[in-house]
Amino acid sequence: MHCPPGTPIADCPTGAPAIRVLAMPADTNPAGDIFGGWLLSQMDIAGATVAVERSGGRVVTIAVEGMSFLKPVHVGDLVSFYAAIEKVGRTSIRVRIDAWAKRGRTGTEERVTEGVYTYVAIDESRKSRPIPAR
Repeated sequence: MHCPPGTPIADCPTGAPAIRVLAMPADTNPAGDIFGGWLLSQMDIAGATVAVERSGGRVVTIAVEGMSFLKPVHVGDLVSFYAAIEKVGRTSIRVRIDAWAKRGRTGTEERVTEGVYTYVAIDESRKSRPIPAR
């Protein structure tokens, strides 16, 4: 698990690293900060990687809840997304995702966004399917 030096364990990312992305100028809102929709989509990709692996196949996003934008993300920040499965149901998977930014200018790392996404496993006909037991 990744945790910046000196950070209490309770303030560290939950889950495993899922993806890392560099925030680029094309991803900004009119105020010059990284657009919240960009963060949401990156979190969805990160959560889906975990859900696909656990379900053994295709998934679709059915819910986003508990989103918190804690701090802005800036151009040049390296954003790491950590994902942890919270619950596996018969056809659904609930994933907690934390986003941490390594600030481009200072190198400091801090949690910027967190949320919970729910995915449903689907088959080739796009119908829900059972998730295999482990």
